[in-house]
Amino acid sequence: MKYTQLGRTGLKVSRLVLGTMNFGPQTDESTSHGIMDAALDAGLNFLDTANVYGWGENKGRTEEIIGTWFAQGGGRRDKVVLATKVYGNMAGDGDVWPNHDKLSAVNIRRAVDASLKRLQTDYIDIYQFHHIDRSTPFEEIWQAIDVLVQQGKILYAGSSNFPGYKIAQANETAARRGGTIGLVSEQCLYNLAERRAEMEVIPAAQDYGLGVIPWSPLHGGLLGGVLKKEATQGRRASGRAVDALKDTKTREQIQAYENLLDKHGLEPGEAALAWLLTRPGVTGPIVGPRTQEQLDSALRALQLELSEELLRSLDEIFPGPGPSPEAFAW
Repeated sequence: MKYTQLGRTGLKVSRLVLGTMNFGPQTDESTSHGIMDAALDAGLNFLDTANVYGWGENKGRTEEIIGTWFAQGGGRRDKVVLATKVYGNMAGDGDVWPNHDKLSAVNIRRAVDASLKRLQTDYIDIYQFHHIDRSTPFEEIWQAIDVLVQQGKILYAGSSNFPGYKIAQANETAARRGGTIGLVSEQCLYNLAERRAEMEVIPAAQDYGLGVIPWSPLHGGLLGGVLKKEATQGRRASGRAVDALKDTKTREQIQAYENLLDKHGLEPGEAALAWLLTRPGVTGPIVGPRTQEQLDSALRALQLELSEELLRSLDEIFPGPGPSPEAFAW
């Protein structure tokens, strides 16, 4: 396993992040535990979740599955860098009350205690804001985070789905207040087919010393060899890929991508992960395996070395927007 520092912190994390969103909704508890054990055996020490995972009436279920895994002992908790998130409403369906969501000091206090209980741990390594809260000032958010750090309930704070200006606003507020060191990571949508984060989010993260943790590295399966699977295995696309492939230009783009990787003898999903590992500022992409086989495929991506020729060809197929402001100004 390869490791790197998380942004400007002294924290060492694996260059793949184990995403757990499928644990509960698509992968049962026993299989989820097996995947986490296999990931840990491979040296993958960075585990990402969120309080709302499990979804609907099962919100919190994913954190519970991780908690029962920690409870098995064997040093599991001590070996893992644990990240979870706060923002979504955790009240039961039809039982939505004010102050049960977003980033008020009231909800942050309530949410972290509930996550700690479900996770069966006394601290969270990285507590992430799942979305921006337009109603709560960062002064209030950081005051709440300072208290949690002092109590030993969290060690670091991170963001998810933040635009570049909010990363700047958050960390400038933290610097002005003193105390907390501000955001140390940003979890954003970023992959070969969706490169808008390169305009402002990733430059902001780099300037402020945040590690970038891309989610949906295969863009909902679109970059995972979807056309080849359709042709050779009769497996139809699902989720986001279905709508994307209805567009003729997108379908041609994905076909060119798969043809290129077939020429180089590479699996599309593994190459897409390996590409992210070459990108400036990226700590490691989040992989969300539903099966052991999917985890094994993701781990193989760590061993891939993409040639300069191949990287140029990928840029030709998926050129990206370019840096800001040139991407839209000139």
